[in-house]
Amino acid sequence: MNEINITVIDRQGDQHDLKVPTDMGLNLMETLKSYELPVEGICGGMAMCASCHCYILSDHDLPEQGHDEIAMLDETDEVESNSRLACQIQITNKLEGLKLELAPELVGEDEFSDW
Repeated sequence: MNEINITVIDRQGDQHDLKVPTDMGLNLMETLKSYELPVEGICGGMAMCASCHCYILSDHDLPEQGHDEIAMLDETDEVESNSRLACQIQITNKLEGLKLELAPELVGEDEFSDW
């Protein structure tokens, strides 16, 4: 299988059904950006800004959170038990059927726009 299906609920509550290639080495943040969903990815996927914060709604076995992701989420508003940084989740076949919701936009997110 070279393509999986992912469902994304945006910040307005609209559902987006994505077809995502698994053979390009993308992470979830890069995928969301490629579909022009409102995910900034300000730090370029280094787990340093939380602008790709999302809530995982489906029951998928995701990779464990690394120290950087945990530390960044500890400093982020609106964190829930299912919070993840999309930049830290690689696209693989195991994500077939993944469902997620974009977290609210970060307060002051525009201050990072010069990165």
